[in-house]
Amino acid sequence: MNARQANPWAALSALCLGFFMILLDTTIVSTAIPAMLRELGAGLNAIVWVISVYLLTYAVPMLFASRLGDRFGPKRVYLAGLVVFTLASLWCGLSGSVEMLIAARAVQGLGAALMTPQTLAFISHLFPPSKRGPAMGLWSGVAGIAAIVGPVLGGVLVDHLGWEWIFFVNLPVGVVAIALALLKVPDWQPKHSHSFDVPGILLSGAGLFCVVYGVQNGQHYDWGRVFGPVTVFEIIGFGVALLVAFVAWQRFNRREPLLPLGVFANRNFSAGTLTSVTVGFAMTGMFLPLVIYVQAVLGESPTMSGLLFAPMSLLAGLIGPFVGRASDKVNGKILLIVGLTALAAGMGLAALIAEAGANAWTLTPALLVAGLGIGFIFAPMGNLAMSSVEPRLVGTASGIFNTARQVGGVLGSAAVGVLLQARIGTSIADEAASAASALPEQYRAPFAEGVAKAAESTGEFGSSGAAAFPGLPSGVAEQAQRLALEAVHNGLTDAARVTLLLPAAVLVLGVLAALTMRRPSRKPHPPAREPAASAA
Repeated sequence: MNARQANPWAALSALCLGFFMILLDTTIVSTAIPAMLRELGAGLNAIVWVISVYLLTYAVPMLFASRLGDRFGPKRVYLAGLVVFTLASLWCGLSGSVEMLIAARAVQGLGAALMTPQTLAFISHLFPPSKRGPAMGLWSGVAGIAAIVGPVLGGVLVDHLGWEWIFFVNLPVGVVAIALALLKVPDWQPKHSHSFDVPGILLSGAGLFCVVYGVQNGQHYDWGRVFGPVTVFEIIGFGVALLVAFVAWQRFNRREPLLPLGVFANRNFSAGTLTSVTVGFAMTGMFLPLVIYVQAVLGESPTMSGLLFAPMSLLAGLIGPFVGRASDKVNGKILLIVGLTALAAGMGLAALIAEAGANAWTLTPALLVAGLGIGFIFAPMGNLAMSSVEPRLVGTASGIFNTARQVGGVLGSAAVGVLLQARIGTSIADEAASAASALPEQYRAPFAEGVAKAAESTGEFGSSGAAAFPGLPSGVAEQAQRLALEAVHNGLTDAARVTLLLPAAVLVLGVLAALTMRRPSRKPHPPAREPAASAA
């Protein structure tokens, strides 16, 4: 089927089904975290890797994947990614250990990276410039729907079928998406003879992996030796050195660098890209402490926790289009700063409200404030970052801008995970020491040590009971069980509250970056050739 025979809306709808599936897997996993902790017998650090590795293998190859589409055809690369993603989903669901699940999620992220750039490339190919607005609206709307459906669907599946089904659900969707893509999407061949920046790909991937690995596993290795004489800080330092080498190589490479540095000469684009990193960091990082708090402390089911987050996503989706139109009429910088501030305020308010004995729905005002902020962020941020970029650099800039948000998500998952682990151990130990004062003196030290040790060694939050203190008299054992549970809940609550402040603080950096942005000139750019479809 050639482009002229293809129905552009049917083709876009087929592509959006696959796009919906990969975005669903960035949100659906959050509600399953406590279930995976229990059933896989894994620690929190390992489960955070289930999230981080997907984001990492999704973000790093994305710029490279867009060039694969140019070389071999977007449809073929999209279908290859879709097959990889669907089979990896089956592997995820069948995983019997957390190590196997992490490996499967890495492959799943690679499939997502192959697919995403091709969907945007097809929009520029199937629709003329005058009709791309509605097409982009559908594409963006799919992202909004995935954000709403993910936590709710994940909760229902975990409650009624088990955590494995958050991955098995991709199988029928993947099969339908493959069939529709084969039937409805034209086999368009741009045939651009790009050179592939293999050193750039290796340096950026290895550097980012080392930084994320070091940060996320720092607490696990007590910030000391990882293997032999190699320490956590040396791994992080090596990762930073690789990333510096990557930037130097991009400056030296005169052919087709993976990251052309010239695009950063535009102030708005540079500031917008930094802001995008902070938004990705915050939006990924905020869910982990909230899910742990809502399910492990407040005792809510996965379904209920998904429903709790749904109004936030719904509000963001409803407000987004209005803010997008407003950003053409008023200074988008103001709207963006309002959005960043509201998102940070929402997380700060959630940290203030959270208490061990609270009702989960008391978080609703804080989550709605955060949802309001999200609705105010994306359209102004994209308009400000991209509107003043030269037409010949639009493709490159768009790829970098979208990749930046994914990289922010990787860093957010790792940093929030390590802070949460550190605070859980410290907070539960402090709460246990305080609760021990209610016991007879001879039982205080063993009680405090037992609860603190359990907090460090197990991921089954809230399960500290009398079994942890064998040999106690029945009356004391019952009291110890109650005090241990209170200590764990209070400690988890404190850890979640402190951890929520990290993504909120990172958004302050986004606000500072947004303050440097200028209102785009309304003067149009000189006419230029239509950018290549790989631009997206």
